[in-house]
Amino acid sequence: QVQLVESGGGLVQAGGSLRLSCVASGNIFSLNVMGWYRQAPGKQRELVAAITSGGSTSYADSVKGRFTISRDNAKNTVYLQMNTLKPEDTAVYYCNYRRTVYPPMDYWGQGTQVTVSS
Repeated sequence: QVQLVESGGGLVQAGGSLRLSCVASGNIFSLNVMGWYRQAPGKQRELVAAITSGGSTSYADSVKGRFTISRDNAKNTVYLQMNTLKPEDTAVYYCNYRRTVYPPMDYWGQGTQVTVSS
């Protein structure tokens, strides 16, 4: 089992910044992908950004150039720095841990609300 605890959400004005953190604990494997997903009301959950244990990153087109994902493997922590926030970034943000050794498994955090006011 892997437990994920997120922090850093909140209310911010458009153009502002927030930093999300997610700490993983439990049965952590060195080979994994950690990422952030978000789900707005009435919409499907979507990938925002992901980072492999080796440091390779990927981003949704909608956040490229504004969001930066990073991780501290020693602390089993992943971060999402969100700059130039827009009202359309409003959503519940979920941390994800994906074990990539067989058998692959997904774990999710409880979610943290990000609200961007116009």
